[in-house]
Amino acid sequence: MADRVAICSAGQTKYSPDRCDVREGDLAYEAIRQVLDETGLTLSDVDSAVTTSQDFWDGRTISSMNIQAVVGAHLSHEDKVAEDGLNAVFAATAQILSGHVDVVLVVSHMKESQAEKALIENAAMEATYLRELGLDFLSTAALQAKRYMYKYGITAEQCAKVAVQNRANAKNNPLAQAPMDITVEDVLSSKILSTPIRALDAKPVSDGACAMILTSGKRAKKITKKPVYVMGISNCYEAHSPGERELADCNALTIAANKAYKMAGIKNPLKDIDVVELSEEYSYQQLMWLEGLGFCGKGEGGAFMDSGRTKMGGKIPVNPSGGMLSGKPNQVSGLAAAAECVLQIRGQAGDRQVKGAKVGLAHGMTGMCGQHQCVMILGK
Repeated sequence: MADRVAICSAGQTKYSPDRCDVREGDLAYEAIRQVLDETGLTLSDVDSAVTTSQDFWDGRTISSMNIQAVVGAHLSHEDKVAEDGLNAVFAATAQILSGHVDVVLVVSHMKESQAEKALIENAAMEATYLRELGLDFLSTAALQAKRYMYKYGITAEQCAKVAVQNRANAKNNPLAQAPMDITVEDVLSSKILSTPIRALDAKPVSDGACAMILTSGKRAKKITKKPVYVMGISNCYEAHSPGERELADCNALTIAANKAYKMAGIKNPLKDIDVVELSEEYSYQQLMWLEGLGFCGKGEGGAFMDSGRTKMGGKIPVNPSGGMLSGKPNQVSGLAAAAECVLQIRGQAGDRQVKGAKVGLAHGMTGMCGQHQCVMILGK
């Protein structure tokens, strides 16, 4: 068994609305090259690769075949995780802890611009009853948002504050796709996509990639002077059908978070965690996820946002990078969240640096209404 699992390097592309200039492998390699250059490793030094991609989005079956060459998988080992990228870190962590591999390359890529989002998401629905309704992640998110707002008295203004804050944070992130100076009024007057979700409540179409090198703790000391360690990680699935659960609550996230906290020795997340990077495809989700992560009680996400504690310089800065609302692909978001936490803990986050950050929380999700949740705690 390995002693600890360390992240030795993390790299991201700049996120863009359309990278039609490159194929999937070329896009992924833009991030891979960064981690190889930083660590001095070559692909021949990598014992295993864990990738995330989706057949529907890449337009071919066995979508990981698009990037086999750039992850060094020829006559070697590669696993594909068809989930958010943070789950690939989970798989890589397990491989290292098994003692069978020492160096793992994790890569997540996605080109949302080359496919029709609603059609692909509709294919994720239960085939007999839900798919025929024409549902996608936007329409089901609207159902969840309405239920959440009704049950707990969350206001559209509180949700809009998330969009304002995260896009303002993105101005300090050179990799962000859509930094903006907007107001709550701008959000509330933007086009309705699916009531109550408006255009500025939703993340934009985005292309990009993220890569990471994980090693055993012993090997990390030979590769980097600033390893960041995986302190705790867990994931959890909700019921597949949104009609089989209370949409206003996120029990799967709470279960995943509590397991990760226990593993990491986190007793009070609001006190013990310094920075949070979470995946919020729609603005209301950030309020819900903060509740599920235990930073506030059920139904208190709106008031927590109003308090200013999630701002830069606040008690618990959330999404200093700008989050998904500022442009990150769904498949990549969780891995990018972990990469941002690595930068924060190393003190290398530039203008978005949270002063004194020692412990970070990265969050990723997959599916309609936060169906699958993954939480990772990182530290020195």
